[in-house]
Amino acid sequence: MANTKSKQSAGRGASSTHAGSTHHAAPAHHTRAVPIGDYGFLSDGEVSALVSPGGSVDWMCVPRFDSPSVFGRLLGRHAGAFRVGPVDIAVPADVRYLPGTMILETSWGTPSGWIIVRDALLIGPWHHDADRSRTYRRTPNDYEAEHILLRTIRCASGEVQTIMDCEPVLEYGRKHVLWEYTGDSYYQAICSGDGTDLRLTLTSDLRLGFEGGQASARTLLKEGDVRFVALSWGGAPPPQDYSDAYRRQVWTAHHWQHWLARGQFPDHPWRNYLQRSALTLKGLTYAPSGAVTAAGTTSLPETPGGGRNYDYRFSWIRDATFALWAQYSLGFDWEAVDFFSFIADLVAGEDDIQIMYGIGGEKELTEVELDHLPGYANSRPVRIGNAAYAQKQHDVWGALLDSVYLHFKSANHLDNRIWPILDRQVAEALKYWREPDAGIWEVRGEHKHFTSSKIMCWVAVDRGAKIARMTGEDGKAAEWELAAQEIKDDILANGLDERGVFTQYYGSKALDASLLMAPLVRFLPADDERIRKTVLAIADELTVHDLVLRYKVDETDDGFEGEEGSFTICSFWLVSALCEIGEYHRARRLCAKLLSFAGPLQLYAEEIDPHTGQHLGNFPQAFTHLALINAVLHVIKLEAQQHGGDPDAWAGSIDGHGDTDESGAPI
Repeated sequence: MANTKSKQSAGRGASSTHAGSTHHAAPAHHTRAVPIGDYGFLSDGEVSALVSPGGSVDWMCVPRFDSPSVFGRLLGRHAGAFRVGPVDIAVPADVRYLPGTMILETSWGTPSGWIIVRDALLIGPWHHDADRSRTYRRTPNDYEAEHILLRTIRCASGEVQTIMDCEPVLEYGRKHVLWEYTGDSYYQAICSGDGTDLRLTLTSDLRLGFEGGQASARTLLKEGDVRFVALSWGGAPPPQDYSDAYRRQVWTAHHWQHWLARGQFPDHPWRNYLQRSALTLKGLTYAPSGAVTAAGTTSLPETPGGGRNYDYRFSWIRDATFALWAQYSLGFDWEAVDFFSFIADLVAGEDDIQIMYGIGGEKELTEVELDHLPGYANSRPVRIGNAAYAQKQHDVWGALLDSVYLHFKSANHLDNRIWPILDRQVAEALKYWREPDAGIWEVRGEHKHFTSSKIMCWVAVDRGAKIARMTGEDGKAAEWELAAQEIKDDILANGLDERGVFTQYYGSKALDASLLMAPLVRFLPADDERIRKTVLAIADELTVHDLVLRYKVDETDDGFEGEEGSFTICSFWLVSALCEIGEYHRARRLCAKLLSFAGPLQLYAEEIDPHTGQHLGNFPQAFTHLALINAVLHVIKLEAQQHGGDPDAWAGSIDGHGDTDESGAPI
């Protein structure tokens, strides 16, 4: 359940084709790069894109999240990009999402006028009426991706010289394209690359011209002028005029707003963070299968200029519990059922489950390094695939069975696949819980008896027993309850130091942020002194400027050198854990601080540099947003209790009774 993903891909007992090689990247400050947290994120549930503040689509993979990139400037300046904006102006006046949508609006002010660009990956009505989709496995909705990236331009005042440069470079920047017109006019062109089946169509009311692999347009827009450009790759036909483009953009906006309206969000100043996180998680969900993708990118560095760069465009079993909790908590039951069904499809009939799978259910995720790409800010290597799929990690059974338990409680239904899954996976946890493993962080040093792995084995057996009891399998329930108690007794005998604090592994004195999960999975009651001491020890001793580290690198043999950023998911876990032990004021202050670190569009990467506030790692990061939802809802619930159960009396409201610190001073 940790946001470990491929964090230790090179340290997982599995390696990429070039693992073991030493990468000497240029320091990040030698290369100008758009800050990771400043990108805008677009999605249609099948394809995602990152748009820079300067109006350039720097990352997009087609036709799936995990396909080779067609725009890859994020990882190499010659790997393709698609810019729309004014000539000679690189910094916009404002970038925002249209409220409640995944439509990005960039406003540009120039000495001569203003233009507004809106970007969307179009979603339209379901169109598979006469045939069945070849990719959808979940129950169809009333809508689906149109496979079109639409960019509209409006001149709001004055006049602005405007450019459009579209240069796809296929296969992660390895194959240049050749453009050709589709008819007698300048308004549509198609491109492809040698040896690829992918065809991209560019349609516009701008006159298109070609310079090598780049399609371009130049025009002077005057007040009231509107234009569009659409890049499509099969699916719905592209718009042929601005009126059609605008109509479909509005349909997409209304789709996102209607979807968001299904959710249940508290009336609170932090509501926008919850809504943006919900939209981001929906955008990271691969609609045909229901899989939640860990992130939309590969190889964004966790250490600038360093080698901690991995492919997160896959789905991890350990994400399941938090994903289902967040989706059910916010009222998105259909999405929760779809993700649970994706997982059930994968593990039904399997004894040996993997920690991660492809978003289409693929089991083999071979990792390869792309030497031709310099990486974000010269941070090599660039990796595709993820060697972690072959690792054995003992927390996977607990993550799976906790999600089964949560689904059963919320949906009050288990289909006929689930009991055999439950029986097999409890048996696997009982078979292996006494053995050491690589731990939740996938360290590549010697295997240890990691305490968090033992706790998750306990979770597996405990949840199995609870489900058995709820379904009338009393014999199994009694057997598993005894086994769960045996695991708990072993942890309490070996996983604590002399202070009564849970440690990273048996016999160690090191702290580990994964132990913040102990109160969240109800290993012990939140008022147990051992839980309280552990949470406060991590808060006091495993933080830098209040932000939580996974562990101290000088105490853990993780196979890497140097400092790493704080793990944002761990910091949000700390907020939730502080709420659990009743430390409301401390939890709220930390939560407010973490929310202040959000990118300008309220998006988060995997890590935050505690010294600079810079976002690090793949982006946007699903599990960071899942942990945010958990933390914020924890704080809001505790706020209501602090204010006499009145949910409208949110902490910090201007009522003369705002929060105070321990001394009584206002926060």
